[in-house]
Amino acid sequence: MQDKLAKQGRFKVVNSRLDMVEDLVRVQRESFPNIVEEELITAKHYRRHIELFPEGQLALVDEGGEVVGCSSDFITQIDFDHYEHRYIDMVDNNWFGRHDPQGEWLYGADIGIRPKYRGLGLSKLLYQARHKLVRQLKLKGHVAGGMLIGYGRYKENMSIEDYVAKLKRGELFDPTVSVQMRRGFRIKGIIYDYISDPTCDNKAALIVWYNPDMPLI
Repeated sequence: MQDKLAKQGRFKVVNSRLDMVEDLVRVQRESFPNIVEEELITAKHYRRHIELFPEGQLALVDEGGEVVGCSSDFITQIDFDHYEHRYIDMVDNNWFGRHDPQGEWLYGADIGIRPKYRGLGLSKLLYQARHKLVRQLKLKGHVAGGMLIGYGRYKENMSIEDYVAKLKRGELFDPTVSVQMRRGFRIKGIIYDYISDPTCDNKAALIVWYNPDMPLI
């Protein structure tokens, strides 16, 4: 544990810059090798995100300034009574056209760590930075579609409802959503047709992190 913490200390989170765009693209492609081409974030998209909402675009860099991870977010409104949605629609084909500075929720569009840097708990640094931003902006919380990456192994023998129930009880471990739960997210529901990726059978969990500074209504 101490070794992992020491290694985490070699990295820091900064706001993504325009000169990092090609590095952000590399993180995206290495992190999501199974997503169809039209759903990947491109250099043009990253430039738009930085211009539109620079505070919500984060890069994880090592001591030499190399980008090893990143996350992308925008502010929006969420209807929790009607939350079924496609990722590509919510993010406006990755252009973030739904960004609303008057919105109440930070929407987590994307987070990724380059494969060779995984296992060090580095995503925690990005989540901490995102949640610090939520508190600074006095938003209600952070919402995302957590890709149920582990479900592909079980889909022939287990319903998605049973899979998610087991995740909630800690009886199964999902490489994405279980980690997000450790970061303080709660599973609010299931998104049945979220993204085109066979590793999660296109499914995601609607996950929510509530701002502890804001009253729950």
